[in-house]
Amino acid sequence: MHSKQTSRCLFQSDFNSFIEADPYYILGRIHEAFHGQTLTNTDEAWLEEINILQTVLSPWKEEEAEIIFEYNIPRLGKRIDVVLLLRGLIFCLEFKINKKDISQSDIEQVMDYALDLKNFHRFSHDRIIIPILIPTRHKTRTTTFNPSIYDDDIVNPLTSGASNLQDLINSVLVFTEASNPGTIKNWVISPYTPTPTIIEAARSLYENHSVEDITRHEADKVTTDATITYIIDVINRSKRDGEKSICFVTGVPGAGKTLVGLDVAVKQSYQEDGTFNENDGAVYLSGNGPLVKVLTEALARDNYKKCKLKGERKKLSNSRREVEKFIQIIHRYRDNMLAKIKNPVVDGKLEIDPQKAIKLKQSGYGEVEHVAIFDEAQRAWTHKRIANYLKRGGTYGNKLKVANFPMSEAAFLIWSLDQREDWATIVCLIGGGQEINTGEAGISEWIAALNEHFPHWKVYISDKLSEPEYAEGKVNELLEHNPNVVYSDQLHLGVSLRSFRAERLSAFVHSLLSFNPDATELYKEVIGHGYPIVLTRNMDKAREWLRQQARGTQQTGVLISKVSARFQPLAVHVLPQNDDNAVHWFLEDKTDVRSSNYLEEAATEIQVQGLEVDFACVLWDADMRYNNGWSFWKFKNPSKWFYNKTGISKWIPENNVENQKYMLNAYRVLLTRARQGMVICIPEGNSRKTPEGFLEDSTRLPSYYDSTYKYFKGIGIKEI
Repeated sequence: MHSKQTSRCLFQSDFNSFIEADPYYILGRIHEAFHGQTLTNTDEAWLEEINILQTVLSPWKEEEAEIIFEYNIPRLGKRIDVVLLLRGLIFCLEFKINKKDISQSDIEQVMDYALDLKNFHRFSHDRIIIPILIPTRHKTRTTTFNPSIYDDDIVNPLTSGASNLQDLINSVLVFTEASNPGTIKNWVISPYTPTPTIIEAARSLYENHSVEDITRHEADKVTTDATITYIIDVINRSKRDGEKSICFVTGVPGAGKTLVGLDVAVKQSYQEDGTFNENDGAVYLSGNGPLVKVLTEALARDNYKKCKLKGERKKLSNSRREVEKFIQIIHRYRDNMLAKIKNPVVDGKLEIDPQKAIKLKQSGYGEVEHVAIFDEAQRAWTHKRIANYLKRGGTYGNKLKVANFPMSEAAFLIWSLDQREDWATIVCLIGGGQEINTGEAGISEWIAALNEHFPHWKVYISDKLSEPEYAEGKVNELLEHNPNVVYSDQLHLGVSLRSFRAERLSAFVHSLLSFNPDATELYKEVIGHGYPIVLTRNMDKAREWLRQQARGTQQTGVLISKVSARFQPLAVHVLPQNDDNAVHWFLEDKTDVRSSNYLEEAATEIQVQGLEVDFACVLWDADMRYNNGWSFWKFKNPSKWFYNKTGISKWIPENNVENQKYMLNAYRVLLTRARQGMVICIPEGNSRKTPEGFLEDSTRLPSYYDSTYKYFKGIGIKEI
């Protein structure tokens, strides 16, 4: 049977082999490639699709044509039910098994797939694409064919039940006069390449955008402009000299690292005369799912509103698609490169498999962009974390297993850009002391990768990377034998006197968490510059304070650590770990109960890293307690906290020193998310007893909280 297996899809075959195969054999192949647990109704749907298409495609059995199940559109994380490559046409099929009626949302779904292929899939740019929605029990089919009003070779969505699908496909072939023999060579492994029209749209979208409303930075424009100019100069030098280079940019929380990254991505995509720079583009990548989702949605909504005010007809989904060129999840970029390697890995060396990738003139086997901007680069995974992850199997529905993966995530990302034939630049945006998940490597992993694997790369580095919160202060030591290092103060996002409080807040939080004796003086400096920090033991008082502070559209929110566990008695609900929930929490207005402003749902450090609200309540649980130093605990249902002590593996079978660092950094993130001021709420706990003399709630004893409260009070934090 002519059938290839690729991580881009769950099953791929020529028509003849597909039609002749046992349906259960095909289902087995799909299962083999699928990552995750399938449900009974999923199996039934796949089997139904196979049976329908084996009959429907029989007239074209002898033609050179391909069928592809569950196709992953490169780097967008979307899967098309079935793609047919027939006579040079691309059919996108979206099945709705046992459905009879047609809904607007289903039509929009299949149209979105067609648009994504047209805009991001190189081998689909100049092809006619036919989206077809198939509610299997629908009794009729589309009888008229209309090209898109945008003149983009996409046919307006067609509909058909299962019984009329063969007739519909035949009619499409007649209507389009499709006579190209053969399939589309290497279509399934096509490179990701955004079209200039999408870049142009994203550029106009970015101009005057309001994303600063959710990532408002305190750095003055002169400082950020100097950093952007320096990075652009490095990029231009790399292009001129045919070099590979990497820039490490530091900045305090709120200093505008994210906006600098987005700005470089936009500026790098255009010539000086404003025309699209088709060969030297850039992409902004982040491993922070909530951040990517919230930024994308904020930009898209802003663009949608502007178009509406100008009387332009545009769907919100189109605005989202335009943004996706510039803002993407780093895991999808990574997985697209993983799909190109020889697997299994031999002798600890990564190699490109030419059967899985197309080599292009300039980009070689790399991705289309010359410049990749990695936000929160300190969160890249360690070798152990990514190797274990890939050993188990990959992501986004595909079982992308790679045994014995030889690199850290940082090393692999550099390797990915190193595949380019000409030049490349990586920009790493770094927050100090903000590694918050097990397996996040910090900046030392990037430096180790450069020293060990990529000595030919030029390294441009912020002079602030030598400070303690970056690689434990060992950056200079790690780089002392690397001859390609240039230090520059322009790669640090400093702040002006106007934004003095951001620098002081960061310093205060560091001293507070490190028990430095200057914490009291730093606190006085921060509040003296109009940034209130207050303390309470009552959640109702905290809510009242937040509502009194916020004016107009200023945003409030409750923040907790992901390890926290006992907040339900305080009428606080933990925001579920879903990127859409983060979008609602950050972006909905005060009339929407999902908004952070209702102060009912608390977001964790995972959901708020890289983002901010105006006024925050940091709600402290018993997971991190002061006792002449910090002690770290985890709640294990149903009734007990467990102590995390160095050398005693009580509750997490990882290195406990690492766990302590992540928990400490979680509170560092939470304490630096408020732009205008914050209240820290340390609950009183529950000392009451039942009539029988037993503790009413042994999980919230006052002793779990009192010492932390006294420590904060001792620093001088004002109580309300």
